[in-house]
Amino acid sequence: MLIPVILSGGAGTRLWPVSRKTYPKPFMQMGDGQSLLHKTLARAQSVADGSEVITVTSRDHYFITRDEYRGRIDDADARFLLEPLGRNTAPALAMAALDIVHRHGPEAQMLVLPADHLIRDLDSYGAAVRSARALAADGYLVTFGIQPVRPETGFGYIRAGAALGHGHHIEAFVEKPDLATAEGYVASGDYYWNSGMFLFAAGTLLASMEQTCPELLGAARACYAKVPADARPIEFDRDSFALLPDISVDYAVMEKAARRAMVPASFDWNDIGSWKAISDLDPGDNDGNRTVGPAVLVDSRNCYVQSKGRLVAAVGVDDLVIVDTGDAVLVSTRNKAQAVKQVVDELRSQNHEAANVHSTVHRPWGSYSVIEDAPDCKVKRLVVKPGHVLSLQLHHRRSEHWTVVSGVAKVRVGDREFLLKSNESVHIPVETLHRLENPTDQDLSLIEVQCGDYFGEDDIVRYEDRYGRV
Repeated sequence: MLIPVILSGGAGTRLWPVSRKTYPKPFMQMGDGQSLLHKTLARAQSVADGSEVITVTSRDHYFITRDEYRGRIDDADARFLLEPLGRNTAPALAMAALDIVHRHGPEAQMLVLPADHLIRDLDSYGAAVRSARALAADGYLVTFGIQPVRPETGFGYIRAGAALGHGHHIEAFVEKPDLATAEGYVASGDYYWNSGMFLFAAGTLLASMEQTCPELLGAARACYAKVPADARPIEFDRDSFALLPDISVDYAVMEKAARRAMVPASFDWNDIGSWKAISDLDPGDNDGNRTVGPAVLVDSRNCYVQSKGRLVAAVGVDDLVIVDTGDAVLVSTRNKAQAVKQVVDELRSQNHEAANVHSTVHRPWGSYSVIEDAPDCKVKRLVVKPGHVLSLQLHHRRSEHWTVVSGVAKVRVGDREFLLKSNESVHIPVETLHRLENPTDQDLSLIEVQCGDYFGEDDIVRYEDRYGRV
């Protein structure tokens, strides 16, 4: 049995301002309208023996991931393991392996797929997976090596050893090199990029962890033991999960394991690590320009322009990346696109919201978009999904006024409950219990106007909540 394990999440730094902490890279849509997570799920399903797919993600990203999967995989086949805090790939895979062994036995194989990679050649990908499965059945921990096409300093490398079936023994894992060293790696033909994708039997991984990182495995077993038998999704206990070390599976296991192998990947691979990588996906027009959204370029060459809605005009510029998300604009030269992470670092040092959230914020019940954020008021457009309900709550420092734009709202204000239809509104005073619900099978859209002296999310006092946020 082969069970895909998708690792989804991340901090959302190198592809800011589209990728942010609350909406990281896996959820970004490519030019065809599909997100990287959508493509990863389809790729996982193309090689899985059965219908089950395990996704390891954070509780904060669970609802948006679930919505991304809806219609693409049956709810019964989408198994979620929710981390209460980030702990890198070794703890994530230890928990996934424990879950697989518990339900399917130690021989079941797990195919580990980061959710933010792009692979288009699914036939070659499938062939590489089959080669890796053969090695995994013989007790090897297998990774996929990418034939380098340039001296890349942003990737780790694998030094291939003697031939082994359709792969190679691994002689060494090598850290990200400087340019001269990377050029030597490419020239030698013995080095491959480390893709971060793996395939091994779940029992083999746990046995290797017994040898290479027994403390981590012990903490993982203690944490998994606290999972209720019928939990779905699985939410790991925060205190016990926090005892797991923050370490990658490369450091914790692969660099120390005795039986490790690499399958050279003949398929295309892109980890979409920068805006330059995004722009390189499209050959562009005759001037090398690529645009997504409304844009006008005059006397400009080799530029990438992406806009969520506003028109972007560029005149007499070359080799630029321009990204407009409505609440933030990035302008960078293409060869400096990797340095966008420094922008996020600076925003975080200023406690700026743009480091973490968009003007449109996704919630378990739907989403809200900030239309205006002023010192004396805040205006949002809320979209509540069919059948969903916001928490029963009150605010100490602001009142709210709701006006329904489309759909039907079931509203509670104090002890009163009633329906609001399009173009009808209600006022919610300060210190008043209230709740909003969509009782229909159509989206509910409304405008919320907040008035007061403070509009932070921490002025929400929840009394009841379907999504466990009380």
